[in-house]
Parts: sequence; C-alpha cells; structure tokens
Amino acid sequence: QYGIVLDAGSSRTTVYVYEWPAEKENDTGVVSQTFKCNVKGPGISSYESNPGALAKPFDDCLNKVKERIPVHLHKNTSVYLGATAGMRLLRLQNETAASEVLASIQNYFRAQPFEFRGAQIITGPEEGVYGWITANYLMGNFLERNLWRTWVRPYRKETTGALDLGGASTQISFIPEDYQENFNSTLQVKLYGYNYNVYTHSFQCYGRDEAEKRLLALLLQKSNTSSNVDNPCYPQNYNTALTMKYFSGSLCTQSLRPANYYPNQLVNFHGTGDPGLCQEMVSLLFNFTACRDREDCPFNGIPQPKVKGNFVAFSGFYYTINALNLSGHFSLADFNSSMWFFCSQSWAQLQFMLPKFEEIYARSYCFSANFIYYLLVHGYNFDAETWPQIHFQKEVGNSSIAWSLGYMLSLTNMIPAEGKLIQLPLKPSLFAGLLVFLTATALLSLLFLVYLCIVS
Repeated sequence: QYGIVLDAGSSRTTVYVYEWPAEKENDTGVVSQTFKCNVKGPGISSYESNPGALAKPFDDCLNKVKERIPVHLHKNTSVYLGATAGMRLLRLQNETAASEVLASIQNYFRAQPFEFRGAQIITGPEEGVYGWITANYLMGNFLERNLWRTWVRPYRKETTGALDLGGASTQISFIPEDYQENFNSTLQVKLYGYNYNVYTHSFQCYGRDEAEKRLLALLLQKSNTSSNVDNPCYPQNYNTALTMKYFSGSLCTQSLRPANYYPNQLVNFHGTGDPGLCQEMVSLLFNFTACRDREDCPFNGIPQPKVKGNFVAFSGFYYTINALNLSGHFSLADFNSSMWFFCSQSWAQLQFMLPKFEEIYARSYCFSANFIYYLLVHGYNFDAETWPQIHFQKEVGNSSIAWSLGYMLSLTNMIPAEGKLIQLPLKPSLFAGLLVFLTATALLSLLFLVYLCIVS
C-alpha cells in the first residue's frame, strides 16, 4: 500500500511517497520512503494574491508520483497535505487568503486519481511531535524484532530528541529528565501501548528565512541611510538590492517596519563579512531578558526543561552544517572555528568552497550558522559537553527525517495506541524459569564433560 504526504513549508513544498506491505498494514517497522520530489517555486503561502496559480507547479511532481504507484492502486492511495509556519503566519495576517489557498489545493486534488484526505494547517506543537515520532521511528527506538520475530520494545533504549529548523519556525522536542506538569509544552503521546511525555515547543518567526528577514529589517533600522546598508553576515564584496516588502512585509518584522515604509522601495545591502559583528547582530534577534535569569527559561519567556540525551538536528540545521563542511557530530569548538573561517571568506572565494552553489543560499550560510549557534547554545542551553550529543543528519537509510512520516503514521493509525503487538510469546515468569533451567542444564553438561576429560 502507498501513502502520499505533501509537506507545504514556508519556502517550498515537498512531496513524499511512502509504502508498506499491504498484509502488514497495522504492523510497524515496515513503512519506507520510496520517492521524494520538490515542487518547483516558492511555498504555498506565497500564492496569497493568486491562489489559482499554485496548482500548475504541482503537476510535475504528481505526474512522477503516478508513475511510481501502480495504476490499480491509485484510487486507494491516500494523499495528505500539511501546511506549516508559512501558512500559520498567513492565516494570522489574512485568514481569507489562507482559506482561498487551501481551497485551491482541495480543487486541484479532487481532479487527481488519488484519495485526497484534505489540506490542513498543522500547529507548531504537532509539527514538533510528528518530527520527533519520525526520527525515533526511523531509528528503531520504539520497537524491534526479538528472537521469535515478535515486535517488542527495545530494552533500555532511550528516545532521541528532535531539532527541526524550517523557513518560518523552529521546533525542539525531547523527553525531559523529570516530567513536570508546569511545563505547558509537555504533551503525552501514546505509542505501541507506552506513554511518552514529550516536551515540545515551536518558535514562530525563528525559522531560518524569517529570522534573516528580521536581521535585514534590524540592520536597516540601525543604518544612517535607507538606501545603502552594510550587512556583516553577507560575504565580503557581495551586493544585492532587495525590496522593503521582501523583508519588512512579513508579520515577523512588523515591529521593525520603518515609519516611511514603501513596499517597492529598493534597499542595497553590501556584505562586509565580519564574523564578530554578525554574531553581535544575530544575538539581538533573541530576547534573553524576558526570563529574568531563570535557569529553566532560556529565551523569549518560554520555560524549557534541561536538554537530555541524544538529539537529531535536521532540515535547515543539516544544510547549514553541510555548507560548513562538517557532518554527523562534532565539538562546539570545531563548529565555532568552521563558522568563523566561513564567515571571513569573500563572495568570490565562497563560489569555490561550496559543493552546490546557489546565490540565495550561499549568501546566507554565515547568518544561518550564527543563528544556529545562538539558538542551540543560548536559546536551548546546549554547551560544550552536550553539543556533541547533537547529530546533524538529513535521513536514516533512504528516508528523510521530516515531520511528514510521523504525520502519516498517525493519520493512518499505523502507530496503534494499544500494546497487543508488544507481547512476548511467553509470560515473563515462565520465560525466566525456562532461562534458569536451560542455564543449569548447560552448566551440568559442562561439568560432566570436564569430569570425562579428567577420567580419560
């Protein structure tokens, strides 16, 4: 059987195709990603003024999906579209436009051969928890097969925390050392008959793209001129002209919008490649005073338990780390030195350093690296000791780490809440007795063999 999930993010839409053996629909450990396709163009929230135009870009990916899934299974294949922070922001800004965008998607999919299950805007906590489910599912932290080929809960296996960095929001999800009711962001998730108290929080406007727009708006605010602005996070000798609407038109930059705001006015940004000043400016994007020095409240007045155990950092985290020529897990000192070196390069040098060079991303990696540093170290309170527990990765096997798999597993009930699958073939007491009997028999046999050797 097949399932299709469209991850409608703020900067782009990604189509995922998942498959599993039909006879094991309610089993687990068998769902795998078989196809992934990035829809051309921006995220669906960008079509607010022309919702009818967003259908056309979907065609290319959907035609490829039709080829991947056998024709006779099309009508039984469910399609789910989940929209994230870009659409959450649009709904806050213009609810009518957000509804029209979703309606346009509904109309498009009704003409497709698949079983469309609806387009919805998921909440920040849902996005965080689905990402956490995906990461732990792919890593086999929920279930594993025992000697009798039965699914059991892995013995003493810890779950992994999830760090997701999108374009408009960022999420942190993990199981804290001590479950406390006073953390409003703790959700109880029941998977395979076991309860997990997952702390999850989504920070709106702290996605990579929206955070950079806030930086540009801040630089303009602090500049003496409104037409030429120095940007210490852009590479040396890089110049670009951006409209005010591009960075000041967002809901996230509303408080930084200049009094003389003209949406189509061009602002020239000149890169100075100054790592120290870039870091200083990025720190201003975080409100570290709202918590009044409370240890369990790192920034923006949001309480957070102490980070614990291993974490996987995916999406925007992975791509930035990859640009710095780092991978997997490494020390905080290595990260800082790589970031400093990268941010000191000129625009001409960068073109030879990056494995894949695209202007819109290349110019922003220095900012992204500094933003990740402040978010993880000063925001989430990772330090030199806990930083190496963060694994920056894109996928497990051939499956992308993204909230979309956890979303589909939940919506198709492929993660049962009851524990009927998690049964040992023997009762624990009987199993223990049998183990003692077999051990004693083995020891007696060994002693008998030793006796025979001595006698002979």
